[in-house]
Amino acid sequence: MSAGLVIEHATLAIDGRPLVDNLTIRVGPGEAATVMGPSGAGKSALLSFVGGHLDRAFTASGRVFLDGRDVTTLPPERRAIGLLFQDDLLFPHLSVGANVAFGLDPEVRGGAARRAQVAATLAEAGLDGFSDRDPATLSGGQRARVALMRSLVAAPKALLLDEPFGRLDLALRRDFRRFVLDAAQRRRLPVLLVTHDPEDAEAAGGPVTCLGPQQEPAP
Repeated sequence: MSAGLVIEHATLAIDGRPLVDNLTIRVGPGEAATVMGPSGAGKSALLSFVGGHLDRAFTASGRVFLDGRDVTTLPPERRAIGLLFQDDLLFPHLSVGANVAFGLDPEVRGGAARRAQVAATLAEAGLDGFSDRDPATLSGGQRARVALMRSLVAAPKALLLDEPFGRLDLALRRDFRRFVLDAAQRRRLPVLLVTHDPEDAEAAGGPVTCLGPQQEPAP
């Protein structure tokens, strides 16, 4: 099995209603693939299947491979797959730095080492000196960047994006989208993006799969 993320023969249904039928997607290192389709077509359910947190109301079959390793039966915390949602989901009772530190690998030990990594991570996001800030004082775009860096600081081997640009205005959307895709590409991460927006798919630049009655790769 090649490097990157492979979703093989995924089939999903809920209450007997099929959503995804025998779908295979391959995403190479540094590549961003897009899944599109109407609401209720199974886009977010597919991401949940890949991430390992699919609700038990769904039935699912198929396999998920990451860098050649079958992770299908592993719990989410052992899959090394990062997640970014439409809502930033920052912890309101923690500072910006503490939010980022929450995602740090446990192998990074010692207060000084952890603070240094958090500072470097925030600097990459253009948030140098923001470590002690309250998340409530940040703009929407800044909060989105903190959420991304909290995911990336855990050193995932793939990144799932569930419409993370949807709540931002047009200018911020374009800026944050480029930031996310560039950050993933620098790390050679395979990215699976769910979106309603054709501009997101165009920016991602990789293969596009449309869910729904016409489930097939887009031309």
